[in-house]
Amino acid sequence: MSGAKGKSEVEVKGLSKVQPLSKVQPLSKVNDFVVRFANVNGTGSASANYLFTKAIFRMGIFVTPKNIFPSNIQGLPTWYEVRINDKGYLGRREGVDLVVAVNPQSMMGDVANVLPGGYFLYDSSKKLHAEYIRGDIHYLGIPLMDMCNAAYTDQRQRQLFKNIVYVGALSALFDMEFKVLEDLLAEQFKGKEKLIPPNVKALKMGVDYVHQNFRYPLDIRVERRNLIGDSILMEGNAACGLGAVYAGATVAAWYPITPSTSVVEAFSGYSEQFRADKKTGKKNVAIVQAEDELAAIGMVIGANWNGARSFTATSGPGLSLMNEFLGLAYFAEVPTVLIDVQRTGPSTGMPTRTQQSDILEAAYASHGDTKHVLLFPSTPKECFDLTIEAFDLAEELQTPVIMLTDLDLGMNDHVSPPLVWDDKREYKRGKVLNAADLEKTVKFGRYLDSDNDGITYRTYPGTHPSKGSFFTRGTSRDEYATYTEDSGAYKRNMDRLIKKWNTAKGMVPKPELFQKKSQHQLGILFFGTTSDSAKEAMDLLKLQNISVDAMRLLAFPFNKTVEDFIAAHDKVFVIEQNRDAQMRSLFMIELGIDPKKLVSVLNYDGMPITAATIVKEINNSLKLERLRFKAGTSKV
Repeated sequence: MSGAKGKSEVEVKGLSKVQPLSKVQPLSKVNDFVVRFANVNGTGSASANYLFTKAIFRMGIFVTPKNIFPSNIQGLPTWYEVRINDKGYLGRREGVDLVVAVNPQSMMGDVANVLPGGYFLYDSSKKLHAEYIRGDIHYLGIPLMDMCNAAYTDQRQRQLFKNIVYVGALSALFDMEFKVLEDLLAEQFKGKEKLIPPNVKALKMGVDYVHQNFRYPLDIRVERRNLIGDSILMEGNAACGLGAVYAGATVAAWYPITPSTSVVEAFSGYSEQFRADKKTGKKNVAIVQAEDELAAIGMVIGANWNGARSFTATSGPGLSLMNEFLGLAYFAEVPTVLIDVQRTGPSTGMPTRTQQSDILEAAYASHGDTKHVLLFPSTPKECFDLTIEAFDLAEELQTPVIMLTDLDLGMNDHVSPPLVWDDKREYKRGKVLNAADLEKTVKFGRYLDSDNDGITYRTYPGTHPSKGSFFTRGTSRDEYATYTEDSGAYKRNMDRLIKKWNTAKGMVPKPELFQKKSQHQLGILFFGTTSDSAKEAMDLLKLQNISVDAMRLLAFPFNKTVEDFIAAHDKVFVIEQNRDAQMRSLFMIELGIDPKKLVSVLNYDGMPITAATIVKEINNSLKLERLRFKAGTSKV
């Protein structure tokens, strides 16, 4: 470890058996703390850190990990933050109770992030510099590199097993069940059993060092619970990929971009398992890596036009490139499914940080008057369910449907209800005429609104030898798909599309209400990955005698339930992760809501919003309102 010039190196005895650590009382928490691993990207720490998370989960305790990584391949700081919580609070929490610091580059900040009374576990192969010493935290020095150098001869093994050693040390410090870790290693290396003994050896090295040198367990520790039931631990991107398989998707075209690439990778992997021809072993799907995002969405539209279920996955920059083709799909009324895993912007922004910053772009993608159906999952189960729903809605409405997840949901593991599929479920293909239907038709009108719901009938290419064909165009046309620049025909078509939009309000998933009826003057609205922290914030507000009604959005367009909820409250706090309050803007644009009624609670630093941030912002707003009331400038 290298420090600033002039700073002396010191030996920190820490929480040893012979010397007390500091005058500050250690934290005392059971199943309610945060651990942060501070590593170097590309050093193999991810699997070790995940091993720790899975072990907590296997002990029946709620756990939520956040992988905070750079956009380069290796060499820069990376963090893995794990929250353990008995109450099921799964949002990110501010403050760290124990840091495992093995990266000198980030050590100054890592020390600063430890809560008073917390713990700082570091590699004591080299002495710690004085600049890293705080009098209000406890130090746990373990010579990780020295131990691995002595135990292993291969340089790569020395690096990799250093991470396993600190997991073993944590298992002793937190009183974790060692057999759980052994079982997980056996599962991980099934078929590669020769790798199990050296990993178990590294775990025991960490355990033995703690037993010989520290008082254990710590005052922060874990106890087995039976809280998670049949819940699973899964990434949202994997759930989306699996959902596409179960939705009947046979074509995926995409261009790789963080953080959405693993959606199609998951689709490909699950297709090998579930979509392989029993005789040949070949996958019954077409997966195309296009030359760019524009080509990818074009392929998807073409495949859907031809009757296949097709999709793409991208992030904000890719969505920008896809705008023109999304306008074509909207105007030509071709089903299209797009999974947008949001990251920060504008431009390249921070590719490996999370936001909800594509809302307005997705809602109105393309030039002219366009409106797109949006879905907002908040758990891996909803990623699975809503991906399937997206394909049904896209075909029923003959329009693009965009799933808006984000990096936090997509690339982090989340505790989720199990994924469920009903084998009796049938795909909803919408208004598609077959050959028999066309035989009964005098004249097929592709854009005739026969049912007065804005949704017209369509055909697949080649359905009938002489009937049902039409020219698909992005230019203005009449009800029979014939090119025209007649103003009346254009207006009729645009009015019909709005009628279809209003029909969609009754078809998209309904919002989740947290009360049977509105009871309070204040309401909160949230969606996606703000949900966990928002629900925790509701409990924290209750402790302050502030009661709120709550609603979680699942879809756009907004139905009457959303409109009624906002109307029933004096103030509605809209919680979202972007700078410009995009969801709040959408409420004002689509529902004509008075801006004074909607109060933004925003977070846009690239990290998941916390309950503490939500409570703070609501309290600040209410305090400001009270001051205005005293000054006579407010009627509230």
